[in-house]
Amino acid sequence: MSVNQQAHTGPPYGQPQPGYQGYQQPAYGQSLPGAPQAQYGAYNGPMPGYQQPAPPQGYFPSLGFPSKGSPVSLNSDTSSLAPNFIGSLRAPPTSGAPPPASGASHPSGPLAYNQFEHGDVQNGIPASAAPVQRPPASQPFLPGSAPTPVSQISTFQQYGPPPASVQQLRNHMAGMTIGSTAASAPPPAGLGYASVPPVSGSFSATRSGLYTPYSTSQGPPLTSVSQGLPVAQPPFPAQTVSTQRLPTQVPAFTPPPPSTGVGPSSYPPTTGAPRPPAMPGPPLPGQTVAGPPSSQPNHVSSPPPPSTMAGLHPGPPMSGLHGPPPPTHPPQPGYPMQQNGSFGQIRGPQPNYGGAYPGAPNYGSPPGPPPPPKRLDPDSIPSPIQVIEDDRNNRGSEPFVTGVRGQVPPLVTTNFLVKDQGNASPRYIRCTSYNIPCTSDMAKQSQVPLAAVIKPLATLPPEETLPYLVDHGESGPVRCNRCKAYMCPFMQFIEGGRRFQCCFCSCVTEVPPHYFQHLDHTGKRVDFYDRPELSLGSYEFLATVDYCKNNKFPSPPAFIFMIDVSYNAVKSGLVRLICEELKSLLDYLPREGNMEESAIRVGFVTYNKVLHFYNVKSSLAQPQMMVVSDVADMFVPLLDGFLVNVNESRTVIASLLDQIPEMFADTRETETVFAPVIQAGLEALKAAECAGKLFIFHTSLPIAEAPGKLKNRDDRKLINTDKEKTLFQPQTSFYNNLAKDCVAQGCCVDLFLFPNQYLDVATLGVVPYQTGGSIFKYAYFQLETDQYRFLNDLRRDVQKDVGFDAVMRVRTSTGIRATDFFGAFYMSNTTDVEMAGLDCDKTITVEFKHDDKLSEDSGALLQCALLYTSCAGQRRLRIHNLSLNCCTQLADLYRNCETDTLINYLAKYAYRGVLSSPVKTVRDALINQCAQILACYRKNCASPSSAGQLILPECMKLLPVYLNCVLKSDVLQPGPEVTTDDRAYIRQLVTSMDVAETNVFFYPRLLPLTKADVDSDSLPAAIRNSEERLSKGDIYLLENGLNIFVWVGVSVQQSLIQNLFGVSSFSQISNALSTLPVLENPFSKKVRSIVDMLQGQRSRYMKLIVVKQEDKLEMLFKHFLVEDKSLTGGASYVDFLCHMHKEIRQLLS
Repeated sequence: MSVNQQAHTGPPYGQPQPGYQGYQQPAYGQSLPGAPQAQYGAYNGPMPGYQQPAPPQGYFPSLGFPSKGSPVSLNSDTSSLAPNFIGSLRAPPTSGAPPPASGASHPSGPLAYNQFEHGDVQNGIPASAAPVQRPPASQPFLPGSAPTPVSQISTFQQYGPPPASVQQLRNHMAGMTIGSTAASAPPPAGLGYASVPPVSGSFSATRSGLYTPYSTSQGPPLTSVSQGLPVAQPPFPAQTVSTQRLPTQVPAFTPPPPSTGVGPSSYPPTTGAPRPPAMPGPPLPGQTVAGPPSSQPNHVSSPPPPSTMAGLHPGPPMSGLHGPPPPTHPPQPGYPMQQNGSFGQIRGPQPNYGGAYPGAPNYGSPPGPPPPPKRLDPDSIPSPIQVIEDDRNNRGSEPFVTGVRGQVPPLVTTNFLVKDQGNASPRYIRCTSYNIPCTSDMAKQSQVPLAAVIKPLATLPPEETLPYLVDHGESGPVRCNRCKAYMCPFMQFIEGGRRFQCCFCSCVTEVPPHYFQHLDHTGKRVDFYDRPELSLGSYEFLATVDYCKNNKFPSPPAFIFMIDVSYNAVKSGLVRLICEELKSLLDYLPREGNMEESAIRVGFVTYNKVLHFYNVKSSLAQPQMMVVSDVADMFVPLLDGFLVNVNESRTVIASLLDQIPEMFADTRETETVFAPVIQAGLEALKAAECAGKLFIFHTSLPIAEAPGKLKNRDDRKLINTDKEKTLFQPQTSFYNNLAKDCVAQGCCVDLFLFPNQYLDVATLGVVPYQTGGSIFKYAYFQLETDQYRFLNDLRRDVQKDVGFDAVMRVRTSTGIRATDFFGAFYMSNTTDVEMAGLDCDKTITVEFKHDDKLSEDSGALLQCALLYTSCAGQRRLRIHNLSLNCCTQLADLYRNCETDTLINYLAKYAYRGVLSSPVKTVRDALINQCAQILACYRKNCASPSSAGQLILPECMKLLPVYLNCVLKSDVLQPGPEVTTDDRAYIRQLVTSMDVAETNVFFYPRLLPLTKADVDSDSLPAAIRNSEERLSKGDIYLLENGLNIFVWVGVSVQQSLIQNLFGVSSFSQISNALSTLPVLENPFSKKVRSIVDMLQGQRSRYMKLIVVKQEDKLEMLFKHFLVEDKSLTGGASYVDFLCHMHKEIRQLLS
């Protein structure tokens, strides 16, 4: 058929499909209508004879894509040569390390980005002699080889009637190649997990190709995928994916709008229609996906207990049923060149496309059932696992020295040491780009947001030095007279050291006499290395009384524990659990490094419809209770004896904590108040004239008569309507005003929620959110399964570093300014971020816009200054400085971006957008902005090539896969089992996450536990998040920062089950396990050490969920296999990549 023929325009991406009303799906484990009964097959392929349902109208195959290395190009022109096809897929390590040795055990995937260029590469289209397994050997690099004539045997595959299913459309998918500009190693074949896409049927065709690199002067490395005529065969490691040409009649390219505001985009609707049960197998590249994209992937906030699991929509087994794995057959090195699109496969017509000419014959195929489907090779599109692995190999061994301006740090997934030599560590600040455009026009053209994710009190590993504390005495820190920037390494001393010129505003300021020092022959002060503020990127100043409220030094902060003692809390055992834990936990309150004991005072309140205050003064024999029943006008009934020193009042506190569970053991009170509880804590801190934190343990919607009373307004019918945004907004402004009062006093609120039903997290979370606090949620709390997680969270929350009464300001050098802020804080003006409390896990994300031109010579500077009270009551200033490069060439911008930080910013931007815009508008804006970013790169930085190629910048080649994960997240695309509270909870949680947390949250880590080496400390190599990577004979661990799943295949060896779970068979494994049993054998010890290591890396204790293959909980687990199509309609990675290509082409034409 003609490759240039226009595709039928079926319903656009995400539109409803006829015939799929609602989410009804066959019960889990039943066969689909019309399919023969078959046992649920291995993850590596379907049972023979499993027929797939016909695809909904409007699925059209389009491009596929390559990945691992330099440019990926998708070519749809049959005539164009692919001048540089190289057989294997992975580009070389970017920092000169040799390519992995044969048999290397890390998973295949694209290269980590680097700062050096590779030319773009286009690729020829391979045809394969037999289904192929990728050999673990590097392809020879043949420099300067000219393209050689095509030599290729044409074979025909027998086809029956036109393919009638999604799977069969895959028959028309080609292999895909990503060329790379140096010898590269293909993905390893023998990793022991199913990394080879299953293929059935065989055909013989040879393929060959040498490649010649393009000139490397045209911009950063890219990833490019060529698309030509479809071929029905398994792609090679390095292959062109050829698929149908996308429609080319599209609107003209207009300059992208500025990135503020969530606006509409050209992306057709993706929510609003239910989606069919997932077709067996990931969708075709370029297939349009209908229905609301899935909510699942990236998190399950906290699955309800097993009894409620039945409410999950059952459905047929998802992707991964594709046929037995192919026989292995290594390709030959050094293929002769071949012309794009000229491979020897001729096939029957495709659905939605006319034949190549009227009456195109079905060569030699008698009518009959269509052959088993083939599919596009997912190994040939950019792999997050490979990028992470390459970055670890290339950058994990050397320390990251911060002395150079505009250096891109290693990825957050790489373990590296930081040496501060003048710029803040990436643990404190990460930027979306380290080379920013000189002009606002250039920034608007690229649409790359300029943002920094700042974590001012980040915890450092033990081998790195904490910021030095500098005390300048009563005169305080030295600052610029005009812009008030603090002394930093970029200030320029002049006139022999008597004055300094500000690096932010260029104002000249006198050096105070006590601070004067002579300059050496280079113009540096001779005490440069003795002063942290002149030689380091991060340091602290001791603040003077001028930096304190009411010009007096603060008192040490207080912690107030406020416990719900209503019927639910008492009956579930929660009240007793909290009281028991607090007895020992109070010995671990945070304290300054060398202090004997903590300076923090503590107080206790219990409540249901009324509040009970406790006097625990050390001179009392027994605690005294005072009840305040007038909740409409809250006051604190006692001053002396409410906030006490733990050591002085230890016996009285212990007595109180013993008595509370007994006092309320027979309560019948089910109603609770909430706002008066916060007001009580606030009044207590006001009376004590100190800042502090309230730890509130709360179980239900506050419906008792009181200020801040709420009603149940949960309404799932609002999903996918214009009113959906109201579900994320607080139902009353009362809590916003209360939050403002709390911030003014330095009263931070941490909220522990234990709901059994809706309790309006969107409203209850307002005060914790705006005061810089945290929310922890334990839905359907059960003592035996959830207590361990809750107690770990509580211990960490009480013990972690916190700054109180904090104000942060970000200063920038002339040319850019901070314009927008995201995170858990309050702002009363446009510049100051105010937080009653700021802990070591919280980030503030700042967006910058141009207000003038920047110069390449001077670069751009950021200074983040945080004023806060330490846990000992000391007022301090923490300063972080960062210098960035500026560029006049877009190629330099694209070469120095950080995709993980970009996704962190885009997710927060979108999650704020849902408060004011319909979710569909927010999703469209996200897709549109990313298409603009990639289209600008294609137009201005990539080598000229056919419009059918998708070309991605090397350091942004994971942007499509990560963006798809954000779009499929529960906030932007909820599945039927995701509650309104879950969505509000996740929205607030993500808003203050750091880059490492969003990375694993949106693209979870999947580890094959059966491949773990029990004798080493290392983790097994991660694999990609797709069902077809799972083998039913293995055990896998998946973590996303909130949950850890242990997935057990049905065919796992009995000895492994015995060693890990202590039971003799698969059927005896309990789903109710919340921790792994402690067994004395190497495998059990290894797995538990892996779980402990992962728990230690995360800010929250992750819930452990054991999932048996084919069990009802497996649906939950599949939410997290984010490269697959999701049950509620989210696109698979391959599909979304193709969709992005279509969007980019529309922008470019």
